[in-house]
Amino acid sequence: MIDGERVISITPARGGSKSVKGKNLRDLGGKPLLAWPIETAIVTPEIDRVIVSTDDARIAETARHFGAESYDRPAHLAGDEALVVDAIRDLETRLRAQGETARVAVLLEATSPLRTPAMIGACLSRLMREELDSIATFHLVPTNPERLWRIDDGVPRPFLDGAVPWRPRQQLQPIYQLNGAVYAFRLDRLPGTGPEILFGRIGAEIVPADQVIDIDDERDLIMANALLAS
Repeated sequence: MIDGERVISITPARGGSKSVKGKNLRDLGGKPLLAWPIETAIVTPEIDRVIVSTDDARIAETARHFGAESYDRPAHLAGDEALVVDAIRDLETRLRAQGETARVAVLLEATSPLRTPAMIGACLSRLMREELDSIATFHLVPTNPERLWRIDDGVPRPFLDGAVPWRPRQQLQPIYQLNGAVYAFRLDRLPGTGPEILFGRIGAEIVPADQVIDIDDERDLIMANALLAS
C-alpha cells in the first residue's frame, strides 16, 4: 500500500508475439521473460496484488508458478491490433465485480525486464505526493532529432525542418523517450475510451538510459542476455 491505498500490479502477456515467437516465455538470464516483472512486483513494498492478464494457458501457468495471479484475457483483446489499455479496462471491470477496491495500479510489461522496485516506488510516490493521474518512466535519447537526416532523391536534408545539425550539443534541447519500464496511474480515473495509458495530470520519472531495455526483437533478447552475463 501507499498512503493507505492498495496497489495492483498488472502485466499484460499475449501468447501470440510476431516479432519474437513465444516472447513472454523466452529465457532471459535463466528464467522466462515473464518472471522478471512478477518477481520485481512481489518484492516492491507498495504493491499488494500481482496479476498477469493473458490469453495463453502456458503463460498463465508460468505466471502462477512465479507467484502471480493469472486472469484470462478475452480473445478479442489479444490480437495484434488489441490495445493494452483495453485489456486493463476489461480486467478492472472483472476485479471490481469480485470486490477489489484498489484505486492505484502499475503497468509492468514483460518487455522491460530491468526495472527495479526503486523505479516503481518512485513513480508511486510521485503519483500520490504530486496528486497526479498518471506517470511513466522516460530516459534521455542518445541521438537528438536535430542531428537526424532524411534523404530525398539522394539529397540529404535535416529530418526536422529548420533544424541546425551543426549546433553544439550543449545548445540542443534535451529529448526524452517513453521507455515502458513503469506506468503508474489512478485506476479509478482511467478514461473509458481511447488508447492512452498516460492521461489527466501526467508526470515523468527520468531514469538512466542504461537501466532500461526494451525487448522488441531477437536482437534485443540476445543483447539483454549478453548484458546480464557480463
